[in-house]
Amino acid sequence: MMDKLKLVAAVLIVAIGVGAFYYLSDKPDLIRVLALLAAIAVAVAVALQSTPGKAAWEFAKESRQELRKVVWPARKETVQVTLVVFAMVVVIALFLWGVDWILLKGLQALTGQRA
Repeated sequence: MMDKLKLVAAVLIVAIGVGAFYYLSDKPDLIRVLALLAAIAVAVAVALQSTPGKAAWEFAKESRQELRKVVWPARKETVQVTLVVFAMVVVIALFLWGVDWILLKGLQALTGQRA
């Protein structure tokens, strides 16, 4: 129950921040944006105190650790794969254009129409 209250409080804090953003319409944009960002920061801090918030934070930390384990391809490999993909796209496009042209000519012959 407390977790739900914390999450509801976080949503209300963001709503108050959005309201403050519009309420301060006569102030400079920097102040309005800072007020909104402050409300979002407080809301995140409140949400992180809940069980779902803690679980989300742990997930983010574990995702970052997994991302560090990724072996990124070298530039040469990236260029080669990109060229292969580009070539395949061109080949498939030409194939589909040819099939479309053949079907068009076949339908024109069947219906007696000429374009």
